[in-house]
Amino acid sequence: MNIDVLQKRIRLPELRNKVTSAEAAAEHVKDGMTVGMSGFTLAGCVKSVPHAIAKKAATHPLKISVITGASLGNDVDSALTNAGVMARRSPFQTDRTLRNAINRGEIMYVDNHLSETGEQLRRQQVKPVDVAIIEAVSITESGEIVPTASVGNNEIFATQAKKVIVEVNLSYSLEMEGAHDIYCASHFPNAAPIGIMSPRDRVGSIGISVPPEKIVAIVITDEMDTPSQNLPPDGETAQIAGHLIDFFKNEIKHGRLTQNLRPLQSGIGTIANAVMSGLQTGPFSHLTMYSEVLQDSTFELIDAGMMDFASATAITLSDQKSREVFGNFGRYKKHVVIRPQRISNHPEVIQRLGIITINTALEADIYGHVNSTHVMGTHMMNGIGGSGDFTHNAHTAIFVTKSVAKGGVISSIVPMVPHVDHTEHDVDILVTEVGLADLRGLAPRERAQTIISNCVQGEYKDMLKDYVREANLRGGQTPHVLEKALSWHQRLHETGSMKEKPN
Repeated sequence: MNIDVLQKRIRLPELRNKVTSAEAAAEHVKDGMTVGMSGFTLAGCVKSVPHAIAKKAATHPLKISVITGASLGNDVDSALTNAGVMARRSPFQTDRTLRNAINRGEIMYVDNHLSETGEQLRRQQVKPVDVAIIEAVSITESGEIVPTASVGNNEIFATQAKKVIVEVNLSYSLEMEGAHDIYCASHFPNAAPIGIMSPRDRVGSIGISVPPEKIVAIVITDEMDTPSQNLPPDGETAQIAGHLIDFFKNEIKHGRLTQNLRPLQSGIGTIANAVMSGLQTGPFSHLTMYSEVLQDSTFELIDAGMMDFASATAITLSDQKSREVFGNFGRYKKHVVIRPQRISNHPEVIQRLGIITINTALEADIYGHVNSTHVMGTHMMNGIGGSGDFTHNAHTAIFVTKSVAKGGVISSIVPMVPHVDHTEHDVDILVTEVGLADLRGLAPRERAQTIISNCVQGEYKDMLKDYVREANLRGGQTPHVLEKALSWHQRLHETGSMKEKPN
């Protein structure tokens, strides 16, 4: 490796002799350990050492527990799963191979609110991290680790682990230095308020402070993160965005919002990203974001001059947008800050800033309960992620979904969701391409009528009206026909469609 590059990337001289191979670094990971790996929704994911651990397992069988910020990219979860290395995993994942192993019961998966994982580690409520593997842009003169495209739980991993392995990734420009705000909230019973009064505020340092003696290996890599595979906006997501724009306009008309709205949060994924992108057609200005992930739509709004500033714990982009943003990061640096997820997702800050949250529902029921994690109520999809952190503490909590899935054989609005991630008490607005249901201030029977009228169409609307009519005859604050409440899912299981008379 070029000595000049090495000196720029590892500026504490005593650490340069720690540079080694991924295989040598992997030797620090032993059977039964808990390993903290950097990575959040594909961004800032460690790349070389996890694959070396998977290869090591071929000749030295081992089982480890893996904790991350959120999902890993670069096929890390697949490699560890296929190698039989992973015994436990938390708090979020999106990998198909890992997901299948979880649903077969082969890997114990702990689906956490993303604000809680680090807190549970710090409170010693779960097994501590033995080894931390962290991706970095550089290591400063004082030994601070400067992360790449995400911070996630890196700060708590590095603080708690007995050994720290750093992957210095040359594919990220040194321009990223200064984009991070690493802050460790004080601990109760004397916890102080977090001094973030706007998304722009900085309260920490540019890197993660680690005693140099804890860093046992440094591996040099040169590989970008796995790009997001979000689909482009389509007609239905444009309709959802249109309904939201009309809602915001009405809120402005009645003095509940201004054209700046409130700081925005958007969940990861195609629909939420497409809806955020659709806000470009609205009459808004000087927008801000306080979220956990910045996706393509954030930078589209910045480029359009509509968004002034965005705060998150990760930047997860498509291949093309990644090249544009990270290839010219100096242009965007003044518009963004990347924080630890315990800060980006902290309930105190979310409540104080009065955030408008936009997350995606897998399905919702007639009373506004939302399932965002479990297919058919039993099979894990990805995890709750940060949607619970933001929804429960939001100024206005919005969920978006297309009204049907799989060509119309599945309705996204059902009599009762078979798994509840977000209760009716937290969900304010539900939007499909059909329309928007404002559920604020409504009793359960009113919520049912509003959702059915505004968010459902065709045969499913008639089926839900029939269900509610029968349920209301039985009475109750939240009427149900219990023997039929999950009949739609049962019919889907048996016939392949929720429709009463499949075509």
